[in-house]
Amino acid sequence: MTKIALITGANRGLGRSTALALAEDGVDLIITYRSHADEAAAVVDAVTAKGRTAFALQLDTGQVDAFDAFADDVRRVLKDGWCRDTFDFLVNNAGHAVMAPFTETTVADFDGLVNVHLRGVFFLTQKLLPLLADGGRIINLSTGLTRFTGEYTSAYAAMKGAVEVFSRYLAKELGPRGITVNTVAPGPVATDFGGGGMRDNAELRAKLDSNAALGRIGVPEDIGGVIASLLADATGWITGQRVEASGGTFL
Repeated sequence: MTKIALITGANRGLGRSTALALAEDGVDLIITYRSHADEAAAVVDAVTAKGRTAFALQLDTGQVDAFDAFADDVRRVLKDGWCRDTFDFLVNNAGHAVMAPFTETTVADFDGLVNVHLRGVFFLTQKLLPLLADGGRIINLSTGLTRFTGEYTSAYAAMKGAVEVFSRYLAKELGPRGITVNTVAPGPVATDFGGGGMRDNAELRAKLDSNAALGRIGVPEDIGGVIASLLADATGWITGQRVEASGGTFL
């Protein structure tokens, strides 16, 4: 039976690269986008060009009140697209950055991060769990900043630290159903995340390149490939783990 993955925030960046990597591996997709429906449609077209089936659904992962309606949408596309009532892989990727010193981080900044990166991940996973097949997989995105420190990212890193702890507990709780749960922690990656500085600022990029054992920061395909590998048949014995994909940053 064809595997189906649901990836949040897959209209660009790491989510997009993960969707395309999984399509290469023969996986069908449900992707979500908060805005930029045109980008999501382009990802669906790219997946379709690889011979796979894909649907794009709108979702703001910071709006817990919308999760019931979203779960109904997932049920609908599972039935219409595959004549199924379950999917196999959940990748909690959607997120945003707040770059501010601790002393200047506002309550609104903090609450926005909690809503998307922690509250959203926790309760969206809870809402979708009845639709996740036994023997399925969950990947939660974290960050290298939970191991090393960076400037102006204390609130963001704190949320991801909580996600890592949550993932270990979830791995234990879902183990009886054969569901694995792992976190993938990217290091610096050249995307538009956080304003695109790591992609567009040559001086910053050179500094970050010098911190990596492999001599460069990542590109989205580096992370998409890691996530796809953790969803492959051969890695089903890995659960409750934090897998850092940072090119050896700050070893």
